[in-house]
Amino acid sequence: MDTKSQMRADKKAQFSEGSKAKGKTTAILVAIAVVLAGVGVFLVMNASNETPPATAVATSPGSSGSDSRDVRIALSDLSSTAKFFDYKLSDNKPVRFFVIKSSDGVYRAALDACDTCYHAKKGYQQEGDDMVCRNCGLHFHSAKINEVHGGCNPVGLPRTVEGDQLVIKASELESRGGYF
Repeated sequence: MDTKSQMRADKKAQFSEGSKAKGKTTAILVAIAVVLAGVGVFLVMNASNETPPATAVATSPGSSGSDSRDVRIALSDLSSTAKFFDYKLSDNKPVRFFVIKSSDGVYRAALDACDTCYHAKKGYQQEGDDMVCRNCGLHFHSAKINEVHGGCNPVGLPRTVEGDQLVIKASELESRGGYF
């Protein structure tokens, strides 16, 4: 091989190595872009999935015949905006539920869980007059809570109005600990 041919071969090899380096750099940049895009999608999808805050319920003795652990919530504290509560079972496991005064004027109570998605432990959030499952995205009109059962509907809680309080039996909450 003469000198000129050797120089051409060297230059060709030099350019060939440069393209390999560019190819590696491009692959690394694409991989970083894919990872950043994935992180961005995850953050956007979870940004609206913050669990609504809950109030710890205080139990107190009520009228005759009620359990001292029955939950009593002042009606004046309730509105068309769902209010979330945490009740501690006798083994200290929390049971999360919400109460809402639906558009038809009825006080409704349900677990922050459903028969279908309770494993995800995401619960519901309110959008307008609907409660929305934060796992599957299904909407449930507030007036259907305690009326429609099963599937992804919020698990209704029996409740009564005694004077100016909404009462939920402790035994009803104790029997539903498996959802949490």
